[in-house]
Amino acid sequence: MRVAGIMPGDPQPAIPKHPVTPDGRYFVVRGRLWRCSDPRLPERRRAELVRELMRARGAVGHALRAGDAAALKAARAQVDTAKIALGERGPVWWHDGAPDLNRRLARNTPYADWFAGVDPAA
Repeated sequence: MRVAGIMPGDPQPAIPKHPVTPDGRYFVVRGRLWRCSDPRLPERRRAELVRELMRARGAVGHALRAGDAAALKAARAQVDTAKIALGERGPVWWHDGAPDLNRRLARNTPYADWFAGVDPAA
């Protein structure tokens, strides 16, 4: 059966990617910088940490729906632990002394000129 032009077994359509800064440190969503995972992580370890992160995010949702404050606190701690291990939070994974600009608006950072040239559809 064909659904929306896709046959079973067809490759999944590509998910649009967010623009990534030229140095690979951040990706941009709605004009805001978000720190990328540490590119030095071995792929197997990165995939394991992403699975842990997704489980923890699921636990956050479950705790919110259940109204369980203790479970919510524990789940959010698990999210934080996974994000730190991925390099998305905590100490920066680069060693050139550049500051962490995570969560800042790209237009208010040294990436402003680069961001001004990014295709808004990207």
